[in-house]
Amino acid sequence: MKYSREEQTLALAGIFQVATLVQQIARNGKASGAAIEACLESLFKIESNSVIEVFGSPAAMTLGLKCLKEQLSADNRQKEIEITRYVIALLHLEKKLSKSSALLDQITQGLEKTRSQMSYFDLTHENVLAGLGGLYQDTISKLSPRILVQGEHSFLSQPANANKIRALLLAGIRAAVLWRQCGGSRLRLLFSRKIYLDAAENILKGI
Repeated sequence: MKYSREEQTLALAGIFQVATLVQQIARNGKASGAAIEACLESLFKIESNSVIEVFGSPAAMTLGLKCLKEQLSADNRQKEIEITRYVIALLHLEKKLSKSSALLDQITQGLEKTRSQMSYFDLTHENVLAGLGGLYQDTISKLSPRILVQGEHSFLSQPANANKIRALLLAGIRAAVLWRQCGGSRLRLLFSRKIYLDAAENILKGI
């Protein structure tokens, strides 16, 4: 299937949205509930036929699109280096994960188990987040290098925030899988920045 540049850009925005939300929770202890839900819901839309189906709508990725636009248009002094570091790490770990059928199977089984929990709890219920966070620890955290989240100790030390961050990072891996399936790559991002910047601006204008 051939994907449009807009679809590639939305998938990339999913990674940037996760990176932004992780940073906000780590620094401030809170982030947009709607933006978090949009990312987490993508974990359970494996058989979707389009990028928009995975995320629900372009509007659900508004935070990620804005962050993507800022990062691609900023000079080196204005870039948020922490966001860039998270995005690169997620892309790198997804590439490693794609070579481990055992971990991929474990994640699939873990998501099915979590899906059954959602018959009783909402997606952002602490039990569901704990399950997703534990799945991240048991799988992605086994790969190296591990993502080191920086922020305020008072927020990072709270189990609820830690689980939310790990669950989001798992969603970031999902977005990275989608980005690769759409034909994305780190080299393409490096050499096609203007194209993705224009696409992000066009999508935002239509939201």
